[in-house]
Amino acid sequence: MSNNNRSTKYFEGMKVRRKVLGDKHVDRAIKNTNQIDKNFQEFITEGAWGTVWSSDKLTKRDRSLITIALLAALGHDEELEMHFKASKNTRATFEEISETLMHVAVYAGVPASNKALKILKNVFEESKTK
Repeated sequence: MSNNNRSTKYFEGMKVRRKVLGDKHVDRAIKNTNQIDKNFQEFITEGAWGTVWSSDKLTKRDRSLITIALLAALGHDEELEMHFKASKNTRATFEEISETLMHVAVYAGVPASNKALKILKNVFEESKTK
């Protein structure tokens, strides 16, 4: 889809996506996009980033914590790691994330929370070396 055919939601979504996930991540995703996932990438940019994440009803920090809880509960580890790393951009602290994962333990199960905590510890250790 050319830039002329893209919606306002797409451009707003791309701006928010870059702000939350970082230019490096988004540039890599765009570079790796092809005919197979082009429509999907446009859909998540408009829908997830241009509609949900762009709303001013919740803060980016709140959205980050909610997203982390859902990803942990559903066992989406790769996306979870990505959102742990993005938390520095949303201002969700490791302490707040740990507390969020306690809620995951209560409402979605200890194994899901335990697995997420292991991923968080790796991301935390990695962030200390940078």
